[in-house]
Amino acid sequence: MTASLLVTLSEQPAQGIWNTKAPLSFDGEQACIHVTSYLPLETIQSGCRHLQALGFKSFKLSGEHWTFERQFAFAQAAYSPKSTAEVEFAELEASSLEQLNYLTQISYWTRELVNRTPEDLSPLRLAQDAADYIAALAPDNVHFRIVSGQALVDEGLIGIHGVGRGSDREAALLELDFIPDGWGDAAPAVALVGKGITFDSGGYSLKASESMLHMKCDMGGAATVAGALALAITQGLDRRVKLYLCCAENLVSGHAYKLGDILTYKNGVSVEVVNTDAEGRLVLADGLILASESGAELILDAATLTGAAVTAVGEHYIAVFSFDDGLAQKVLQASQQVQEKHWRLPLEPFHVAATPSSYADTANSKAVKGGGPGGASNAAGFLSRFISKGRRWVHFDLAACMNGSETAFLSAGGTGKGIRTLAKVITEE
Repeated sequence: MTASLLVTLSEQPAQGIWNTKAPLSFDGEQACIHVTSYLPLETIQSGCRHLQALGFKSFKLSGEHWTFERQFAFAQAAYSPKSTAEVEFAELEASSLEQLNYLTQISYWTRELVNRTPEDLSPLRLAQDAADYIAALAPDNVHFRIVSGQALVDEGLIGIHGVGRGSDREAALLELDFIPDGWGDAAPAVALVGKGITFDSGGYSLKASESMLHMKCDMGGAATVAGALALAITQGLDRRVKLYLCCAENLVSGHAYKLGDILTYKNGVSVEVVNTDAEGRLVLADGLILASESGAELILDAATLTGAAVTAVGEHYIAVFSFDDGLAQKVLQASQQVQEKHWRLPLEPFHVAATPSSYADTANSKAVKGGGPGGASNAAGFLSRFISKGRRWVHFDLAACMNGSETAFLSAGGTGKGIRTLAKVITEE
């Protein structure tokens, strides 16, 4: 077994021969990360990344300054798609240490799911693996079914089927029900919906190679809501929650859906396809209809939906949309409490009509590059058409779900960002 490097924290600058601005210093077989008041958690992550670059693969955290959040920040930086370093956590209260271990494991699982190759992770595989993972945490309280292929059409799930029909591998919907002991037959309190596009070529609105390269991560919404539910269960979730993962591959073939097609959904809304690369909202529409039908008062959806959100908030934030000011504020407060970064973007009633069609109730986008100005808000407005009246709803556009390349703080690939905020909202809202 590889010997572990002892790592301490200091809130003071490096001393002695070390430059006072040095993020790290060493004393024999011990390293010290010097935490700055500016971006303290990112300082810790940068220190972890530096230590890994020096070849260290196993760490033991020690000392009084290692709080829960600081230890989790270090563990996040220790993850890599190629080789994750071992981390032995510093002393915490038993319950806090248990939660830290669960949080780290579920975050790693979420990131690994996002990083899997599109050849390995078919739509059916995504649905099954997510169901198995969550069910293992509470086998007596989890029930699920997977609908795929022609059965999607039979159940009126024409968005998932339409987007996925260009692939030889069947599209699928996962419907999972977590029912805590004593809940009875009452409707779920919350419904979660996740975009599970396991690979997005753009369809006939074909992406350029550099834009297509990272599209194995386009199922990040499904991974995020699944990870959030898993985390909430480990935190003692005592409310019924329904989970819907809308899974498909968006490929080009003689059977693929085309520009000009019209999809008519179960709720009667007809949609003209003007951009086959705006497919995420088409599959989410099915999930949102089912979430509304479930009777859940609160509906949360998550998706790597628009490049416009990334342009607006960058890759460190998740964009939040809701018509409900109070609910949006609670989401932002939850994100602050768990050290995640969310930012609310505009959503007004006029955004619902921002993608008009001459042939259907609405188009799925505007027929211009990137969906035109306000593309992220327009996409959220489109999704709102599939929420029943009386439901409270928040849409998360996951700009921070993945890194195209490694940063000073985290590896390339999935980041796991968003699961903590969603889990907190699920358990407390």
